[in-house]
Amino acid sequence: MQSQKSEHHHYQGHRKRIRERFLKTGLAPFHDYEVLELVLTFVIARKDVKPLAKELIGRFKTFQGVLDAPFNELKTVQGIGEQCAILINLFKECSIFYLKGKIYHKDIISSPEALINYCKTSMAGLGNEQFRVIYLNAKNEVIADELLQEGTVDQSAVYPRKIIEHALKHRASALIFVHNHPSGSPEPSIHDKNLTNLLTQVSENMGIKVHDHLIIGKQGYFSFREAGCI
Repeated sequence: MQSQKSEHHHYQGHRKRIRERFLKTGLAPFHDYEVLELVLTFVIARKDVKPLAKELIGRFKTFQGVLDAPFNELKTVQGIGEQCAILINLFKECSIFYLKGKIYHKDIISSPEALINYCKTSMAGLGNEQFRVIYLNAKNEVIADELLQEGTVDQSAVYPRKIIEHALKHRASALIFVHNHPSGSPEPSIHDKNLTNLLTQVSENMGIKVHDHLIIGKQGYFSFREAGCI
């Protein structure tokens, strides 16, 4: 009985200390598992969650890997129930929602960092390939962000007509194309280059400028504009 009471006070005291540490320093000095441990204290009561946090890092390699993990995979980890899995997925979605808000109605051509952060957070960890279009107004402000294709991204899958129709619907003056490489490397393939040339030509023939095509991977990003290819 005394042992159970001591254990109870131990993890309760530890929970209090880790929360106070966060309020004092933020997350900067925390290890990956400590961030997860802090998160788990809000959904798992009356238990030391440090071993579970370390197990999650061991399974998915990094904090980012845990947040990128699909709901059903998270639930296969012993100790992670439905509520925990939902909370972990929610944290990533909240991050994307926050970063998306920072790119709207701002000139992202003169200051593209916010767009890069949003694209990396929302797409770098995806297990499948997505092709998105960012629509801009005459002031280079984001007015819409749409997923146009999911699966293999090539010339036969991404229809220029569909892109132009959506651009006209949004009254867009310019476009930025974004897709991810699940392999991790953002280096463009021959297909990526051919697709970029095709979409740029079709768009600009309609008087709609293409500012960039971003390729997102876990190892970073590639910008056709920065590389001088657009």
